[in-house]
Amino acid sequence: MKVLLTGGSGFIATYCLQYLLERGHTVVTTVRSNLKGGQIVERFDEITRKNLSYVVVEDITVHGAFDQAVQSTPPFDTVLHTASPFRFDVADVERDLLDPAVIGTTNILKAIKAYAPEVRRLVLTSSFASMINPKQHPAIYDEAAWNPVTWEEALSDPVTAYRGSKTFAEHAAWKFVEMEKPNFSISTINPPSVFGPVPKHLASQDRINTSSARILDMMQGKMKDHLEPTGAFLWVDVRDVALAHVKAAELPRTAGMRLFVTAGHFSNADIAKVIQEEFPEYCDRLPSTITSDLPSDVYGFENLSTNQALDMRYRPLQECIIDTVKSLQAIAL
Repeated sequence: MKVLLTGGSGFIATYCLQYLLERGHTVVTTVRSNLKGGQIVERFDEITRKNLSYVVVEDITVHGAFDQAVQSTPPFDTVLHTASPFRFDVADVERDLLDPAVIGTTNILKAIKAYAPEVRRLVLTSSFASMINPKQHPAIYDEAAWNPVTWEEALSDPVTAYRGSKTFAEHAAWKFVEMEKPNFSISTINPPSVFGPVPKHLASQDRINTSSARILDMMQGKMKDHLEPTGAFLWVDVRDVALAHVKAAELPRTAGMRLFVTAGHFSNADIAKVIQEEFPEYCDRLPSTITSDLPSDVYGFENLSTNQALDMRYRPLQECIIDTVKSLQAIAL
């Protein structure tokens, strides 16, 4: 299978790339610069590099951004679209979060239809953010759940804007397939908070993914006085998210599915307790009393159809946090 992977330097994309290459696929990844592309290629041995190359897409919001990238000889079979911003320290939520997600997604869809008719599958990185209803949680979240956020509401603050960006981008993708009837089908991957080992090339603190940054904050004593609120109470390991992307590309039965990948409930207290028990050198940087903010009536989840379609097994939280802490120690943050 020949795959175009967008946003190849990102956290989830890094592991997608690793799994794609390990499973024998040929990959072209998009990057914002030749420097980033070269750094990605250099991470792999000479034999693996034969199945890896990159193409520069400087700005995914520019009209026709992916028109050249989707054209290849031999042609692509599949596209994994992971490129989308996830950060809250933005100056303009519309420019920095909403537009890149929505326009970037519609750009890749239009480019594939126009210039890559051989593509049969697009796997889109969406999010639990496009499913959650923070104003009125349902008793159970499943693959049919949608965030009811409006564009006007999304402009109010960065957190709502991020959730809106994922919601609007995913809606745009499904609407495109419905209205344009392209040659390809789509599958979306909808993970909640994503934790996991931080690759060495993402070693600077400003490159750590937003979800995992809370683990570093605990290690550095930034939550010594009290743990920050958990936020959404569902989680998944980045390696499982990446494998879900690759399986969705490989398995015909996932066509047309929203794939809700989650390992279950957690709270920041659960993370802190793992660090406390497994890494006693950080105990003095954690609160003396660790109290969970997980509500007794927390919303449930149901993702059986996802797990059956992907044949998924999820890593436990303890393994994930141990591996993440070790990764952060290794890059001396």
